[in-house]
Amino acid sequence: MAHDGTPPDTTDPEPKADLRRASDIWPLIHAERAALAADLANLTGEQWTTPSLCTGLTVREVLAHLTSAASLTPVRWLAGVIRCRFDFDRQVAMRLAEQLGATAAETHDSFRRVVTSTTKPPLPTVAMLGETIVHAEDIRRPLGIRRDYPITALTRLADYYRGSDLVVLAKGRIGGLRLAADDGPFRAGSGALVSGTTLALTMAMTGRAAYCDDLEGDGVAILRDRMG
Repeated sequence: MAHDGTPPDTTDPEPKADLRRASDIWPLIHAERAALAADLANLTGEQWTTPSLCTGLTVREVLAHLTSAASLTPVRWLAGVIRCRFDFDRQVAMRLAEQLGATAAETHDSFRRVVTSTTKPPLPTVAMLGETIVHAEDIRRPLGIRRDYPITALTRLADYYRGSDLVVLAKGRIGGLRLAADDGPFRAGSGALVSGTTLALTMAMTGRAAYCDDLEGDGVAILRDRMG
C-alpha cells in the first residue's frame, strides 16, 4: 500500500494465524481484483486522471500501484529497498512507474494480467486483501462507482487492521475508541463510539477522511482529527 513511511516488518511476513487461512484469502483477493478490472474497463481519459483518495495519485496511478504489489516477490522487494536506500516511499514510486505503461489501456491491461497472481511482497496475505480493497475504494469513490463487498471479506479485513500498524497506521489511529459496524459483526475497542458500515470503518481506520462523513458517534471527530 502507498503507506505512511512505516517500513514493513519482515520478521514474520506470514503470521501463523494468517498462514492457516491464506488459502481462503487469495480467492477473495482475486475476486476483488476482477471486480475492479471490470469496473474500470470503460473509463474515459478524463476519468483515468481523476485524483484518487491516495494523496498525490490519480486513479490510474493507484491501479499501477496495485499491479506492482501483485508483481513483487520478497526478493525483488528487498532489492528495490536497497536500491532506494531504504526510502520506502521512493520504492513505491519506482515500482508504480514500472507498471504504469504508456497509456491508460496499458495500465489496465497490466492489472488484468495479475488478477489471479499470488505473488506478494513480505506481507501477510490478509494485508494484500487490504491493499486490494482499500486501494479499490481509493479509485472507486472519486469516480462515483459503488461496490457491495462481501461482508465476510470486509469483517476479516477490519479485524486485521484493528490490531495492526503494518504498512499503514490503523491500530494506533483507533486507540481509545469503540468501533461498531451496523451491517455486520465487527466490534473493536472501548471509549467514544464510532459506528457505520464495515467498509466506512475500515477506510477510516486506514486514514481516508472522506469516510468519516459516513460514520456516526462521539468518536468520529476524534478519529477525523487523528488523520491530520
